[in-house]
Amino acid sequence: MTNAVLEAQRHGQAIWMDYISREMLISGELERLALQGISGVTSNPSIFEKAIASGTDYDRDIKSLARRNTGVKEAYEALALADIATAADLLRPTYDMTDGRDGFVSLEVSPALARDTMGTVEEARRLFAFLERPNVMIKVPATPEGMPAIRTLISEGINVNATLIFSLNAYNQVREAYLAGLEDRARAGNDVTRTASVASFFVSRVDTAVDALLQERTKQGKATLQGLLGKAAVANARLAYQDFLALVRSPRFQELRRLGAQVQRPLWASTSTKNPAYSDLLYVEPLIGMHTVNTMPPATLSALLDHGRVAPTLEQGVDEARAVMAGLDAAGVSMAQVTDKLLAEGVKAFADSFDKLLANLEQKLAAFQARPVPTAAA
Repeated sequence: MTNAVLEAQRHGQAIWMDYISREMLISGELERLALQGISGVTSNPSIFEKAIASGTDYDRDIKSLARRNTGVKEAYEALALADIATAADLLRPTYDMTDGRDGFVSLEVSPALARDTMGTVEEARRLFAFLERPNVMIKVPATPEGMPAIRTLISEGINVNATLIFSLNAYNQVREAYLAGLEDRARAGNDVTRTASVASFFVSRVDTAVDALLQERTKQGKATLQGLLGKAAVANARLAYQDFLALVRSPRFQELRRLGAQVQRPLWASTSTKNPAYSDLLYVEPLIGMHTVNTMPPATLSALLDHGRVAPTLEQGVDEARAVMAGLDAAGVSMAQVTDKLLAEGVKAFADSFDKLLANLEQKLAAFQARPVPTAAA
């Protein structure tokens, strides 16, 4: 049976795992996934909240941290950084084999810094220096405050995963930040060949938001808009890829390419299908193309391996994508308003997950601190 992950690689797309846990690291699961072709890992506060809050995989470390009276934020960071470091070491062979083009593990700065440019820069510097691994990427939200942070970090040779991109306008700003950061780095006489970045473009959440608006307008009797349901996210992503291709072909990037710079790959995130009426690979099969990444939660990866159809689809249907956007506009659906709201909701969701994680971890620390330490028998 054909391995769909390796087949996607032949069409220029890397498949990453949108999940991390202590169990998958110590059980050998990540190594098995790497053998199947998985070439990266992404994390976020929601993923760590699920991993740390459920089960007992982290309890031994939490107990040790509790005995040292470690603060809750410091304890979270110790647990998360240990996982990121282990994952990066396990994927280091992929990084070396691809000459620094793949094999990355992403760690997000604190969600509390989403609107703080300098706070983001300082935390990203600290995390990247502490981990001291070339295949770590620091995730920076694509907020207005995040854009100058992305440029600064790229200029300093820190790998960046620009995350929570929903709109073509935000994606344009992310691409500009990456280019400007590389140009700053080159002007300073520094090597640009090993500075890597991806632009994480979220897809399924776009359909969830747009479909709700379309169904509301249909109920109001404004029009029959069924033909637009489930179309916005893929159309949005395909148009983003057209912008990516235009940039790669531009004289400005070609000059950086001459110096050995890497492309900033579009990364399709939020790829699990939320609507059970849609294909479980709706955000995978239509978005396969050169210089891209698709990061998948375990269920979506399993679906791809089980029944995925792999073909170079990303440059197909561009005219249809433009027609979808025109149809949404005609229906009174403002993509700018939708994507602005999704960005605000995404920042809040990660902040809420982070707060929930810290609250749960604080309870575990307190429970271990309250337990008496066994004493040796007399």
